Amino acid sequence: MVPGTMSLTGRLADRDNWLADRCSIDLSLGVVGTRSGMLIMREAHYGTTRFDDFVSRVGITEKVAAGRLRELVNAGLLERRPYRAPGARTRHEYVLTPAGADLAPVLLALMQWGDRHLTGERGPALQAHHEGCDAPVTVQAHCARGHVVPGDEIALSPTDPDGARR
Repeated sequence: MVPGTMSLTGRLADRDNWLADRCSIDLSLGVVGTRSGMLIMREAHYGTTRFDDFVSRVGITEKVAAGRLRELVNAGLLERRPYRAPGARTRHEYVLTPAGADLAPVLLALMQWGDRHLTGERGPALQAHHEGCDAPVTVQAHCARGHVVPGDEIALSPTDPDGARR
């Protein structure tokens, strides 16, 4: 086995006899798989809510922002809410839904991977830390019993149509 690779068990072990249909990774990337989509979600997690702020902070055109925000709202990651500043017309802001908030570990994992492999000598621009105790925040795979599980100790098994492990 190649270091870092996951084990495929059961009928998955014979890779020629199955396809990765119903793949949750593929489905997830279908929702947020564009660079602009992920950066909009980053900004939403940083507290950005206004259309113009997404455009400027992500560095995209208004047309691209409008399309991505519409997709993220339709996917249930952001909610579009009306607001009105005094003396101005009604506009809309975009706020995280519970599904959107659940992307936080994914964003932190991408950040952690980039910090480790892409930032070079300059190092990362940001550090995630726990407000309660100031310790660094890291993203790791854990089993339900609390053990840290490296990639090469993860086994993937097929599920039945109800999602139960076979």
